[in-house]
Amino acid sequence: MAALRRLLCGGKSRVSVIFQREFHRSPAAALQITVRDALNQALDEELERDERVFLLGEEVAQYDGAYKISRGLWKKYGDKRVMDTPISEMGFAGIAVGAAMAGLRPICEFMTFNFSMQAIDQVINSAAKTYYMSAGLVSVPIVFRGPNGASAGVAAQHSQCFAAWYAHCPGLKVVSPWNAEDAKGLLKAAIRDNNPVVMLENELMYGVPFELSEEAQSKDFVVPIGKAKIERPGSQITLVAHSRPVGHCLEAANVLAKEGIDCEVINLRTIRPMDIETIEASVMKTNHLITVEGGWPQFGVGAEICAKIMEGPAFNYLDSPVFRVTGADVPMPYAKILEENCIPQVKDIIFAVKKTLNLV
Repeated sequence: MAALRRLLCGGKSRVSVIFQREFHRSPAAALQITVRDALNQALDEELERDERVFLLGEEVAQYDGAYKISRGLWKKYGDKRVMDTPISEMGFAGIAVGAAMAGLRPICEFMTFNFSMQAIDQVINSAAKTYYMSAGLVSVPIVFRGPNGASAGVAAQHSQCFAAWYAHCPGLKVVSPWNAEDAKGLLKAAIRDNNPVVMLENELMYGVPFELSEEAQSKDFVVPIGKAKIERPGSQITLVAHSRPVGHCLEAANVLAKEGIDCEVINLRTIRPMDIETIEASVMKTNHLITVEGGWPQFGVGAEICAKIMEGPAFNYLDSPVFRVTGADVPMPYAKILEENCIPQVKDIIFAVKKTLNLV
C-alpha cells in the first residue's frame, strides 16, 4: 500500500502520463487541474462557505490525507473542522451520521470503500433510512467519499466496485466522477445536498490532469446530481460508463472513428438517481447500446440500465441486444497480468462495438 500511495501521491504518476498522452491535453489550451486538486478545491471552498461543514476520517488532518485529497486543510481550518479518527469505520461513520442528524454537514472519508463494509450499518440503516422513518423530520446531510473500485496490485480485498451495492438502497444518492470537473462539481453538490450522498472516486484517476472550464473554476459551480453528460456525440452506437471506464470508452471511440464507426459516449456521473432519459434519447438515435463498468456483471449498473431500457420506450428502437462490458466475475487476482484481464480494457470495448454492429 505504501508503494501505491507513493505512486499516486508523489508528483506525476505513470497513470497521469499515460492519460495525458491519450487525451492530448495542451497545457496552453486551458487551466489544467488533477482530479486530486479538484477535490481539494471543492473541500476548501465548501469548508469556507459553510461553517457547519467538517471533514473526518483516517489520516485526513495532520497527514493531509492518505491520497493528499485534504492537503493543507487542517492547517487552514484546524482540529474542529478537519479531524483525524481512529481506525474504526463503524465508530467514525456513526459519529458523522449523528452529527448530521444534529444539524452539521459532515464529510466522512473512507480510505477505501472496501473498508466501508465495516460501517455499512451506519450508512444504510442510520443515514439512508432516517429521513423516511422520521416522516421527514430528521434529515441526514452527510457525504461518504473515498476511492472505489480496482486500483493496481492491491488484490481482492481492496478492489471492489460498490456502485451497485449502494445504488441498490433507497435513501442514498450515489455519484461517480470521471474527470476533474465531475469531481469538483459533484462533491460540492453532494455537500450542499440535504440527503446522504455516497461519492465513489477512483484512486487511479487522482493524479490525472484535465482541462477545467472557466465555469467550473467558479466557487458557485456544481454538477447537478442525477444528470448524465454526453462526452462525445455520435450516431451509430451508444457507450454508457461511469468513473474511469469513461476514459476507456472515449479512447475506444477515437480508435473506432478511424474505421468509420461513430460512437456516442455518455458519462453517467450519477448512479442513483440514474438519468435514464439521456440514455434512452441516445439509444433512440443510435439504435445500439453498450454499457461499460469495472464492477462485477451480476446485478450490476449495466444490468440495471438493460432492465430500464427493456421496460421503457427505447426498447423498440434497438437493432441488437444490449451488450455489457464488465469486470470479470471473480475476486480480483493479485498477479498483474490476471488483474489486467479482469478489468475492462479498450480492446474489450472495441470488440463489443464491432460484435454489436455485426462487424466481427
